Order: sequence, then structure tokens, then C-alpha cells
Amino acid sequence: MSKTSDTPMKSPAPRGLKQNMTRAALGLAVFAIVTAGVVAVTQITTADTIVKNERAAQSAALAEIIPPSLHDNELLDDTFALPPSRVLGLTTADTGWRATMDGKTVAILLPVVTGKGYSGDIRLLVGIRADGSIAGVRAVKHSETPGLGDKIEARKSGWIHEFDDQTLSSVKWKVNKDGGDFDQFTGATITPRAVVGAVRQALIYFMAHRTALLAGDSETLTATKRVKKEAPEPTASSPPDGIALPENSTTPVGAAIPAGAATSKKTASDAKASASPEHSGDNAHE
Repeated sequence: MSKTSDTPMKSPAPRGLKQNMTRAALGLAVFAIVTAGVVAVTQITTADTIVKNERAAQSAALAEIIPPSLHDNELLDDTFALPPSRVLGLTTADTGWRATMDGKTVAILLPVVTGKGYSGDIRLLVGIRADGSIAGVRAVKHSETPGLGDKIEARKSGWIHEFDDQTLSSVKWKVNKDGGDFDQFTGATITPRAVVGAVRQALIYFMAHRTALLAGDSETLTATKRVKKEAPEPTASSPPDGIALPENSTTPVGAAIPAGAATSKKTASDAKASASPEHSGDNAHE
């Protein structure tokens, strides 16, 4: 009798199946190599175009805040380095811009970021004139709720223009709901509240570093930052040493507004909005 094994022998894969698997693997490898090559070539050939488009978009945004008629320099080329700043919400170094006329700075533009938005960080550009008044504010990046929080965009509503010409002392830097002078949105208070706070922080930073900012003096700004590592950077509740902030910038809501200050922006329409059923639905966004 012939001997037989107790363990069944594994039958070899058919030769045709192995060839098919090999061909499929080679095909995928070739496809991956070709795709990677196409992507690389596309990136190289379009890099200049992307840079030009980004520069054009950035130039347009800056021009909305500081119109070309108010300066004679090229804004995009007149920059200065900003060190990381808790006041501005900058975790890394960033860039500021100067607008000059006949060699004299008429305004600067500061980036400011707030993490207090409803859907994450909101990045703003704040234009501040040499006299400390706001030339304009634009929301340049955010993820706020469409139809609610996105009204901070100039193309969605005129709300962002409430900051135009304001100073630290001209208004109460809170939304109406908190006793301030800035409108909130129906059904959305968190977003405008965050933006109002961020713009105010930009003004506080400007007051603390006015001379260096107007001169575009990056070395002084950075050196000041190094010195202040031993002391906390000024915040809304802790104004910078030597900077006398306007009274109502640090006092509780309800403090007297300086004479000549902009009057409250509450209008009949605001009162109507406050009384409306929609307004009572703020919690839907909050």
C-alpha cells in the first residue's frame, strides 16, 4: 500500500491568475508614477500664476480698506514683520502693511485672528489711520455659518462698516446685547462679538506700538516682544505700560462716553429686531 499524508496539500494557484495579478500591480504602479508626474509638472508650471493671483486678490483686499487715492506707495511691497502676539492672536510671525503719502505713513494694516468665532478662527485685516481711527476692516478667512455668521463679510452685509472711523474711545466695544454699540445678527451673536473684540485688540496693539508701526520698524517690534517675554503682553484687561487707554475701553459697560464720541448705533430697527421672535432665537447659533 502507498503512504498518504494526513494534511491535505495546498493546491498551487493557477498560473493564469498569477500573471493577471502581476499585470494589475504593474498597471497600478505605472498609473501612480504617471499621476505623480502630472501633478508635479502642473504645480511647477502654474506656481507663478498662483502667486500672481494671490497677490492680486490680496492687493484688492488691501485696496478696499485703504483706497489707492489715499496713498502713493505700493501696499503689497511696503511691508513690515510682526512678531507673534497674543493681543493680535498671532501664534507665528506675520506681515503688516504701510500706506504712505509723500513718504509719510497715513495708515497701517494689521492682521488679527480671533479663536472665539462660532466655527473656529476668524482672520481679519484691520486698517488703522495714523491718528488711531479705523480706516476699514475686512474678514479674509473664516468658517462661520452661512446665512448667519458670514454676514461679517463685506459682500454679504454692511455690518463690517460699523467699524469705519471708530477709535478706542468713540464707542463701547461690545455688541448691543452686551450693552455695547455694535449690532449683533439675528440668531447669531457669537460671531459679531468675536469680531468686535478682535478689532478692539488691534487698536490696543496699535496704541502700544504706534511709533514702531508707523515707521514699519520690525526690529523694534521684535525687540519689544523679546523684552516683554518677562512681562505679560498687554491685553484688554491689562493695558500696556505707559499707554493710557480711553476710559470706556477698560471700564465696565455703562461708563460715560467721552463728549463727541459716536452715538450709540441703536436704531428703531434694532429695537424691532430685539423684540422680534427671530431675535429670541439667538441660541440657535450660540
